[in-house]
Amino acid sequence: MNRFDALKIFCSAAETLQFKETAQRLGISPQVVTRTIGELERELGETLFQRSTRQVRLSDFGAQFLPQAQQLLYDSEQLFAASGREQAGEMAGVVRVAVPDMALMEQVLADLWTELADYPELSLDWRTDLALADVVDERIDVGIRFGTPEDSRLIVKQVGTAEDCIVAAPALLARLGMPQQWQDLQRGYPLSALLNPNTGRAWPWYLSDAMQLVPYRPKLLATRMENELAGALAGQTVACLPRLLCREHLQSGALVELFADAPRKQWTAYVYRPQRNITHPRVKRVFDLLAQCLARHISI
Repeated sequence: MNRFDALKIFCSAAETLQFKETAQRLGISPQVVTRTIGELERELGETLFQRSTRQVRLSDFGAQFLPQAQQLLYDSEQLFAASGREQAGEMAGVVRVAVPDMALMEQVLADLWTELADYPELSLDWRTDLALADVVDERIDVGIRFGTPEDSRLIVKQVGTAEDCIVAAPALLARLGMPQQWQDLQRGYPLSALLNPNTGRAWPWYLSDAMQLVPYRPKLLATRMENELAGALAGQTVACLPRLLCREHLQSGALVELFADAPRKQWTAYVYRPQRNITHPRVKRVFDLLAQCLARHISI
């Protein structure tokens, strides 16, 4: 017996005092009403209705039990009504977002705020870091990553691809000449490197799916890509940076791409959220909007 449904039938029968009319109201058969009331009485160990051939009326116990049952049903309806209103748009609370520490994320955040204008009670806990966030320990709700989705605990939405490019300022190339092959970079050019916070060592340059270059004794070791970009623009280093970060400087001629015809490793750009038994509507909404904002900038 479903106790919640049994209480609904009891309360309706207590109002009508006619099992046939109760059955019509609830869209069930009179036999179901009779059987359910009987099971509820056996469960409670008390008689709920006094029945005769001419009428049905509440027993003394039934009259005492009725307001408790009605209150329980009312409270449950209010609980689910509040949840329904929230899902319908009255979203409130905090969504924790983890993104890589790069200037592109500032543009994505600006777009996201515009998209969230209809939800004034929703707040963001925005974390920027190059370290891979532990979505469980750090209670991350939504995040952005570039790479290969491998964590089976995550729900992933791929929004595009990104790639790196090797760049240098014209002044540096005028001074040192154009490298003929990528091995020349390690031997005669000042390189920059990005610190991998997960290992404490420099990230390798992924020249392609098959080739990597680990900068040896870099002239600049940085914790932010924007610092590497500044070194390249100043004519001090050769850098391997996301094309998204270098696009406007390549177009203006402030930077020159080296080995432009060589194939580059493609990184998947994706938004993720952890798999949970229950995911709040605000998290799902931010997840979808974040994917839209990231895709907008990836496709430019």
